[in-house]
Amino acid sequence: MPRMVQCVKLGRELPGLEKPPFPGELGKRIFDNVSQQAWEMWPEQSTIIINHYGLNMADPSARKFLREQMEEFFFGKDVQMPDDWTPAQDLIGAGSNEKGGDSKGGGGGGGAARKK
Repeated sequence: MPRMVQCVKLGRELPGLEKPPFPGELGKRIFDNVSQQAWEMWPEQSTIIINHYGLNMADPSARKFLREQMEEFFFGKDVQMPDDWTPAQDLIGAGSNEKGGDSKGGGGGGGAARKK
């Protein structure tokens, strides 16, 4: 039986990660409070952030910024997804007002908000 966690992102008890995703305090915090399902949302979000800000992941300051964005994604204010949210609904309509565009095109929004 998988280890269960009360997921801070999805707001319900779900199977947790098998091990911390990386060493350190943030890795342990994610392990203790984020479900496997919510963790699987991070790669897409991190790609959006990297592309939006043009981050060079060889730059330590870019890696630090991405880690801060990860913490905000999982633990920031209003972290929980809306009650009626599902992954499919979140993707439908991104760029739907663009004529002739495909679902891979940019300009559909969804980028990370800048930290103030």
